[in-house]
Amino acid sequence: TGQEQSHMLAMSHDGKRGYTANVGPGTVSVLDMVGRKTVAVIPISGNTQRISISNDDKLVFTSDQTQPRLAVIDTATNKLKTWVALPGTGYGTASTKDGRSLLVAIPATGQVAVVDLATLKVVRTIAVPSAPQEILVRPDGKVAYVSCNQSGKVAAIDVASWKVASLIDAGKLADGLAWAQ
Repeated sequence: TGQEQSHMLAMSHDGKRGYTANVGPGTVSVLDMVGRKTVAVIPISGNTQRISISNDDKLVFTSDQTQPRLAVIDTATNKLKTWVALPGTGYGTASTKDGRSLLVAIPATGQVAVVDLATLKVVRTIAVPSAPQEILVRPDGKVAYVSCNQSGKVAAIDVASWKVASLIDAGKLADGLAWAQ
């Protein structure tokens, strides 16, 4: 990646590009997965965390850990496109299956912020148990799962109503999420 503390990897849907959040340097590395080389290193902030890619592969998102904002990277130019103001410092993110919204975990406030991807603005927040970390949208797009590590819960958010439908006991320090078939 050309950087220290590369943490988390987002892949384009064709598998040709990879994007890493480099925590301490506060950068994002763009990787040519076929050629196995670093294409670009994008400066973000003094510290950044987690990373995801939009369903259409046009945008990459990472959370600034020095200010309550989300970096939006244009994958066509490999440059910072804009910032999205958040209600607190963000962490894990995930796009909804319809590509209309991005969900952002806000650990300090115990919320998930919903960003409208057309306007790049927060349109609502959803209360979840303490310290939400990571978000995973179920393959059918109907439910978003949010790991909440201080409470040991995973919140299941109904995407149609934007309400927590259930809480799943996951044990202490629940964090990363993956879907297995």
